Amino acid sequence: MSSNFTSQISNEVFPISERVSGYSIRKSLLTFIQQQYPNFKIDSYLSIHELNHFREKYISQTLRDEKGQLTELEDKVMLSMQDQTVLTGELDHETTEPLTFGQRTADKVASFGGSWTFIISFGVFLVIWIFTNIIILSNKGFDPYPFILLNLILSCIAALQAPVIMMSQNRQEEKDRDRAKKDYMINLKSELEIRLLHDKIDHLILHQQQELLEIQRVQIEMMNDILSKFEKK
Repeated sequence: MSSNFTSQISNEVFPISERVSGYSIRKSLLTFIQQQYPNFKIDSYLSIHELNHFREKYISQTLRDEKGQLTELEDKVMLSMQDQTVLTGELDHETTEPLTFGQRTADKVASFGGSWTFIISFGVFLVIWIFTNIIILSNKGFDPYPFILLNLILSCIAALQAPVIMMSQNRQEEKDRDRAKKDYMINLKSELEIRLLHDKIDHLILHQQQELLEIQRVQIEMMNDILSKFEKK
């Protein structure tokens, strides 16, 4: 018995261990293959490598049919599946961009402005300001009651702090959008990998069944040969 076989798809020779029969291919996938290779019948053979290639093309075609065309994110997922690379590492590498001076400043201001350190220190500053002008300077100092200068300082701080915090929040929203894109791409790849895994498991089960049937046929032939020899005697 030959240890190789010829694929009806590429007419190339492959080891018999990589042979896949058309019987073991899902009907929808077999139809997809026959659309490109009409001569490929249900009793034809192809290699497992060729079958995986058609599975990836079939998934891409299914996504195109469902959404009209592949988005940029889905293209990256399909490319990652074809290259058999880890998607999370590529995404982390893409997002490691250096921050500008304004972005770093906005993050630091927002972080300090929303902390207990800022609240306590600013409260202490207000108490010292009021105590100095009312008690020590007998309300005749540089900012007597009703503290017009202090109100002006507080208004300026609020006017400057608010847009800086909004800048930091906008950048945080961009991070959230990027994180949502990453989650979508990883979930999509997981779903597609699970589909491929189901197909491979189905193929493995059918392949094992074919091997068992082949073994049974060989055993039956051996039994028939033995019986025929006894009958001749």
